[in-house]
Formats: sequence, structure tokens, C-alpha cells
Amino acid sequence: MPAISPRQTVDRFLRAAASGRPEDMADCYGSDVVIEMPFSAAALYPARIETTREELRARFKAGSAVRTYQRLANVVIHETTDPEVIITEYDLHGRLVETGEPFVLSFLMVITVRDGQIVHSRDYTDPIQGAKALGRLPELLATLQP
Repeated sequence: MPAISPRQTVDRFLRAAASGRPEDMADCYGSDVVIEMPFSAAALYPARIETTREELRARFKAGSAVRTYQRLANVVIHETTDPEVIITEYDLHGRLVETGEPFVLSFLMVITVRDGQIVHSRDYTDPIQGAKALGRLPELLATLQP
């Protein structure tokens, strides 16, 4: 049995998300991880990536130049019959750095945890709200034009 349960890993991940240091979320991931985002806009972000903890750390840290996360709301964690799989729902509140404009991103994540580390996640979120929070809404709209 792992020293850290999947539930504890997800709790730690959520705390890191709203900590003001989003790069700390990377500590919750395994050295190699697969992230799937079925609703992503391919022109902005691939629907599936195989990456590393350190690449995620750099990506999360770079994102903090564009947006800051401030708090979580509506957190619901579902434990499943698979001891490695946790489903979490949450709203992440933040602000765009340049304008101070607030935003809310709503997530549903299906997370697989092994030995206290996230090794796979399937993240469902609104691609329009995500592009807005990343300051990339014009790029998303351009991909929708004929």
C-alpha cells in the first residue's frame, strides 16, 4: 500500500493549484505522465500529451506570468471502485495578470494515481473559458473561422 493514498495526492494537487505557486502542482505528478484533454482546441493545445514532471513544472510556472490562481470552490472528490482512480470536480478562481480581470475555470478530472503520484489524467474543461484565462481567446476564435 502506498504511503500516500490517491485521495491524499489529489488533495495535495488541489491545494497546490490555488497556492499562488502553481508549479508546485508538478510535485504531484509522476516522472512521466499522460494528460488527455478531450475538449481542447487542437490549435492551442493537443488533446493528448506524454510529458514529464519537469516539463509540467516549467509550463505551470510560465502560465503564472499570464494568470494567477487564487482559490478553489465547489470541490467534490469521488472515490471509485478502482483504488488508483479518483474523480474530482472543482472551480478554480483567478485573475489575468495584465488586466486583473477575474476568471473561473471549471474542471472535471479523472485522475490515475500510482505510488502517490499522478500518472494519467483526463481533464474536462470549457475550452472557451480556458482560452480566455490564458489570454488566447483571439487564437481560439481564429481556429473557428473558415
